Amino acid sequence: MRVKQHLAAAAVSAGLFVPFSAHATNGYQLIGVGSMQKGVAGAVTAMPESAMTAITNPAGMARIGNRTDFSMEAFLPEPTMDFTGSFGEKADSAVSMYGIPALGWTAPVSDEHSNVYFGGGIYGTSGLGVDYGSTLMAPAAASPFGADTYYEGYSSISFWQMAPTLAWNSSDRLSLGVSLNIDYQAVAFMQRFQLDTDATPGPDTTAVNFDLSRGAQAFGYGLTFGALFDVNDKLTLGATYKSKQYFPDLEYQLGYGDIQNIQTSNCPGVCPAGTYKMDLDYPQQLAAGLAYRVTSAVTVSADVKWIDWSSTMSEIKISGPSGTRVTMPAGWSDQTVYAIGVKWAASPRVNLRAGYNYAKSPIDEKDVDNNYILPGIVESHYTVGGDYALNKYWDLAFHYMYAPEVTLKSPTTNAEIGLSEQSVGINIGYKF
Repeated sequence: MRVKQHLAAAAVSAGLFVPFSAHATNGYQLIGVGSMQKGVAGAVTAMPESAMTAITNPAGMARIGNRTDFSMEAFLPEPTMDFTGSFGEKADSAVSMYGIPALGWTAPVSDEHSNVYFGGGIYGTSGLGVDYGSTLMAPAAASPFGADTYYEGYSSISFWQMAPTLAWNSSDRLSLGVSLNIDYQAVAFMQRFQLDTDATPGPDTTAVNFDLSRGAQAFGYGLTFGALFDVNDKLTLGATYKSKQYFPDLEYQLGYGDIQNIQTSNCPGVCPAGTYKMDLDYPQQLAAGLAYRVTSAVTVSADVKWIDWSSTMSEIKISGPSGTRVTMPAGWSDQTVYAIGVKWAASPRVNLRAGYNYAKSPIDEKDVDNNYILPGIVESHYTVGGDYALNKYWDLAFHYMYAPEVTLKSPTTNAEIGLSEQSVGINIGYKF
């Protein structure tokens, strides 16, 4: 039976792919940081408004004035795993909410150099987490193992960036900026396929295991360059380039049996215990945008961004003791992100925002079995938001984002992954 053969292949190899993201939106990167950016769906390359611009376009730090911002976001993903196509069950992830804080500031370096600004902050920018309990993947009649086959998977990913930034107004029309990215990531994950081989209900024998649930952490680094240019009083252009973020290998201390029966490894059975290393960098990206002031009250912004996922997520390699090698054929493609936003000054104290962000999923249907615990597949994002000036010092912003569900079904195993998202957040700003 063809489905049974492909289920076996998925269980042994592809289904054991590494999860790398925190709160998957454009791949595993948030569409924006903080409520002001989320309100216009991340179309902010040419329209900086808060100190979160250190992450998206460091040149903006020279244009937003002396201010500090604190943002808190409740991110609400709903990932699903569906094996009903092979007569199994559907599972909902137990992980359904993440808190994402961000903090930034900017100010002139001195009175004598009032056109040169220094700032930065610490920002949650990426991540993913799923937690699937033991779920029937296929009953004995449909399983290649001749027994009821169960699947369980877990991932917990955190990605943070610190971004000390130097920005300056080179002329009345041109602003430039550069930030040093000091990155931190923590990755823990597990996938296991088990069989029911005795007379008692439930799984009792492990057929395939890939357990890195102890987790690993590493610090990385990179650079971001940005520019803003006022063509005239109505039109501003922006551009930014973020280099690849380089990390040392993530290290995992694994026991005997933590990795076993993985087809894409060079140990056919149980891999040896010891220290395993995984190479995981963060992709480079390039963005260009514009902001057009239609009237004194209405500004339209638009962005196009390229994210080089294929350089970091096409194939992930893990090495272990005695020359052990495990390859994860993730198969991620690059993304082109399109975003458009509108800001309306409804009154001297109130600004309202709305936006739309789209990027085709970096995962194709043929890669579903490699990404059970990395369902970074949402494509469209709809956002609204606003801010209110409490007085000349303080302002309060909010946003709401909705990403409708996208599902992908494997053409070989009929397994289906799905994801929808919502998020709400606030941003407190202080001008000084």
